[in-house]
Amino acid sequence: MFEYHVEGGIPIKGTIRASGNKNAALPCIAAVLLTKEDVILRNMPEIEDTHVMIQILQSMGVTAEKIEDHVWKFNSSALNGNTIPHDLSKKIRASILFAGPLLARSGKAVMLPPGGDVIGRRRVDSHFLALTELGAR
Repeated sequence: MFEYHVEGGIPIKGTIRASGNKNAALPCIAAVLLTKEDVILRNMPEIEDTHVMIQILQSMGVTAEKIEDHVWKFNSSALNGNTIPHDLSKKIRASILFAGPLLARSGKAVMLPPGGDVIGRRRVDSHFLALTELGAR
């Protein structure tokens, strides 16, 4: 556990608002596909990864409306596809998160391997193994 010791003659005061966590937000964005009802996600981080995930949803007919800073409203009742465009999936590793919801919703998911940054070797086969265990081919 980290500790911070502040020494000095100037008191620290003020308010900050922590941005949402990317690793929590991205699966929530993909889960929008699991219902035809409106979904409102709050405390969404304003970063490229969330914007690409939203573009992927929109490419499949999902409506996405930014209500205010860090708050988005989605509706996937007009979902019209099960294919993740490669130009978007190659931008973000998290595009693999759409596979499960697409299979659950339409019975099919079409995507090329996800892209994203190259920090090191990060496997996606665990996603495919889990989907296979659930009956996907």
